[in-house]
Amino acid sequence: MKQSRILIVDDEPLNIAVVQGYLEMEGYQCIRSTDFAVDALPMVEQFRPDLILLDIHMPEVNGLEILKALRADSEFSTIPVVILTATSTDETKLEALQCGATDLLSKPVHQGEMLARIRNVLTVKSYQDRLRGYSEELELAVRKRTAELEASRLEVIQCLARAAEFRDDDTGQHIIRVGRYARIIGEELGLSKDFLEVLEPAAQLHDVGKIGVPDAILLKPGKLTPEEYEVMQKHCGFGKKIVDCLPAREAEIIRNHAELGANILENVRSPILAMAKRIALTHHERWDGTGYPMRLAGSEIPLEGRITAVADVFDALSSKRIYKAEFPLGKCFELLEEGRGTQFDPAVLDAFFARREQIVRVRIELADVDA
Repeated sequence: MKQSRILIVDDEPLNIAVVQGYLEMEGYQCIRSTDFAVDALPMVEQFRPDLILLDIHMPEVNGLEILKALRADSEFSTIPVVILTATSTDETKLEALQCGATDLLSKPVHQGEMLARIRNVLTVKSYQDRLRGYSEELELAVRKRTAELEASRLEVIQCLARAAEFRDDDTGQHIIRVGRYARIIGEELGLSKDFLEVLEPAAQLHDVGKIGVPDAILLKPGKLTPEEYEVMQKHCGFGKKIVDCLPAREAEIIRNHAELGANILENVRSPILAMAKRIALTHHERWDGTGYPMRLAGSEIPLEGRITAVADVFDALSSKRIYKAEFPLGKCFELLEEGRGTQFDPAVLDAFFARREQIVRVRIELADVDA
């Protein structure tokens, strides 16, 4: 407490000398003073006192005006201010208290009373500072813990997505790229940051239904038999990367399959998983209504499904899998453009092409590298 910074503002140098002498005798060492009232606020800014002893009646600037200015400034509004006044009227005392004075001392000051009041005021301030510090530490701890929980949640979501993707992609980078592409498209469409924070991890779960497909079918490099396609019908959103490789009759069977991925994400309360369910269910729908499984058309398809459709198809075209080789990037863009207005929402496709350079950078950064 004796290290507290104390500022004395009084137009009478003798008053300052008396008050400062009492304080120094008590052991207070960090004391500043001024007998020019106009210097008071600049000194507060520079000195950052723990306590101000302030005279009321001073030339040029009234002590109450200084007090009002302090209380109006959020940075200094909580500094304790003890008023020093030779006026003993109740009106003056009341006005000082109404302006935010912490306490009042009558001139000439009594040494014992002054030191006792200052000690009490500084004790209260010390408690307030500790409480404020504890509150800030608690808030910081809460933010840190919240960030840790958010990171853990995203890790769990990514692990679930990777569990599906590792079935036919040893790197698991496909899900990361699709999520990143979806976010880039959403940014170009002007979607809110909150929406994008949900969209990216949700899009990573678009193929979660592959968990329910046996390896013998999922990893088969050749065409599937009718019996194998029957099993494939239980998988949600196996994706255009498979459907595009199939003859028309077999592809139609796939389009009628049950949405296992949506069932996996049933009855969820997490906004990310709720969106992931919608994406798993609708990212194979087509803008012209000929997609699957529900034959939704146009804006009937949720925006997140339309966005993920473009992201997923681009990554499928530009990636090597056991059943196909990757296409050159130029060819990928050509094939996407061919789907404008039929397979893809034109506005979403425009957003994708508007960020073409960024898309290519992500494709390079997250490229699959053969061991």
